[in-house]
Amino acid sequence: MKNFIIPVLSLALLAACKKNPEKPVPNVIDSMAQAREKNMETAVQKKKTDEIAVKAANDGILQALKSKDYKAFATFIHPEKGISFSMYGFVNPKEDMHFSKADFEKFQPTKTVFTWGAQDGSGDPYKATIKDYFAKWVFSKDFTTAQYSLNKFQAGGNSLNNVKEIYPGKDFTENYIKGTEKNGEMDWKTIRFVFEEFQGKQYLVAVVNDQWTI
Repeated sequence: MKNFIIPVLSLALLAACKKNPEKPVPNVIDSMAQAREKNMETAVQKKKTDEIAVKAANDGILQALKSKDYKAFATFIHPEKGISFSMYGFVNPKEDMHFSKADFEKFQPTKTVFTWGAQDGSGDPYKATIKDYFAKWVFSKDFTTAQYSLNKFQAGGNSLNNVKEIYPGKDFTENYIKGTEKNGEMDWKTIRFVFEEFQGKQYLVAVVNDQWTI
């Protein structure tokens, strides 16, 4: 009889353990918490690293534009996605000028004329070589002295700004030059750079100019 009771009790205890599994011991809980904290710290550190890298790229691009060193500028173009140019804050992927990195490097030294978009007000097509477009439109003011912001708009006119919608989740910078009192501060200008990380480096995928439009 005793030999029969012992196995029955053992089975009962085993069933109870299955129904009520032991909670993780404290050291397991601590390890899980530490792992979560480490992941959070890693994410925060990566964000800081990306912000520093984006700022460095932004400044490097501005310096290349100021010195008209378009070979240096080309090193920032995304190797696979190339680069797009928007004359105003409204980005239109179907109509905005786009170059692969190879095509930009090919045509930049030439006198080939491209249509970059339509001018506000008149609607006339804006035609220019890459060099002229950069000198007269992209870097029409010294943006190395501009106010910098990351993923934040400092200015806006009466035209639609859809950068966040066209490039969701992408980091973008804005370099803003405030308008003058003489012109009611309506002569402000800004240049935005949209970045995407590729193989650990921040590359430029879009250049978006913006200003007050009629």
